[in-house]
Amino acid sequence: MRRFLAAALLCTVAGGTALAQNTTETLPKDLNVLFWTQDQRDTAFRTMETVPKVVVNTVQAGGKVYPLPQGAPLDVGTDVDVYMAKQRNAGLIIVQDGKIRLEKYALGYDAAGRWTSFSVAKSFTSTLVGAAVKDGYIKSLDDKVTTYIPTLKGSAYDDVSVRQLLTMTSGVKWNEDYTDPKSDVAQFNLQQPVAGEDITVSYMKKLPREAPAGSKWVYKTGETNLIGVLVSSATGKTLSAYLSEKVWKPFGMEQDAVWMLGATGHEISGCCISASLKDYARFGQFILNGGVAGGAKVLPDDWLAAGTTKQADIDFPGRGYGYQWWTNDDGSFAAQGIFGQGIFIDPKRKLVIASNGNWPTATDPEGVGAARQAFYMAVQDAVDREAGQK
Repeated sequence: MRRFLAAALLCTVAGGTALAQNTTETLPKDLNVLFWTQDQRDTAFRTMETVPKVVVNTVQAGGKVYPLPQGAPLDVGTDVDVYMAKQRNAGLIIVQDGKIRLEKYALGYDAAGRWTSFSVAKSFTSTLVGAAVKDGYIKSLDDKVTTYIPTLKGSAYDDVSVRQLLTMTSGVKWNEDYTDPKSDVAQFNLQQPVAGEDITVSYMKKLPREAPAGSKWVYKTGETNLIGVLVSSATGKTLSAYLSEKVWKPFGMEQDAVWMLGATGHEISGCCISASLKDYARFGQFILNGGVAGGAKVLPDDWLAAGTTKQADIDFPGRGYGYQWWTNDDGSFAAQGIFGQGIFIDPKRKLVIASNGNWPTATDPEGVGAARQAFYMAVQDAVDREAGQK
């Protein structure tokens, strides 16, 4: 399950910010999250912008807030406090039919704070591709990636379309092994930046091809970072500004979010958005509502139907990969990040479940991911039971 649970924050970033007075002692001094202590992660995940050397852009919220009214408590048939403790959840919220059915916090986190997302941000980034298509900045998903990132010309990406980048089927060779310090995911942001070029592009253009474009799915955080470069290049805007313009302000997010920057000053689009738990749930609601914000359609008419259903086979029964969304054959889909971050969406049941956490390990050797999937199914069953009683 490791490769299904998103990418690690293994990146070198420039600059620095002042530390919050009450977190200085427990904040990590380096950026290799896989080797932080659990206490350091508990602190840093809710205050990532205060970690030394981290620089962020703000995703500005607007004035009007999308309402999430309180609904009747949902009996999920399990002890939620015990479940959260085993998951090391910092926050868990269930929104069903637009109403909050459950909302709980732990680990020193609360509704007023932000928590980091890791690869949950991949689904935000792909949504910005849809917005750029709708706005005419990207003409077609069948365009070659090099149309929008000319500095990739002459590389293995000459043959890769925007669609293949979205579905991680480029056929370009990549190693996402979080335990290997020589893997691509560990190395691609550790090189020296090249003047005038995003650090991701500098690394990715050197990679060899291992399969014909479109023929093989491999999970590649580096390619989501390329998607972010592509969107910024096409729109002429930072990802933070474009996300604020298209979703955060018009949909009605309650709080500003922040997005971490890489060594060359670009948002790390494969991860690293920090937002409040309710705003993660609101993003799920934005997707559930068909990508409409402020009364306007942000995404093309066919975007969500394609992007949240299986576009690539991941060799796991009942699951697949869409446009940076993990898909399930029952029609539900999810954004997922290491250490227990997630947004689960089930259109059939008008259901959004957002969770933030700090699993004991980045991925799933202890079965916490399987337990989370079982919890999602328990919530689905609870909604079905309730509907059957009406």
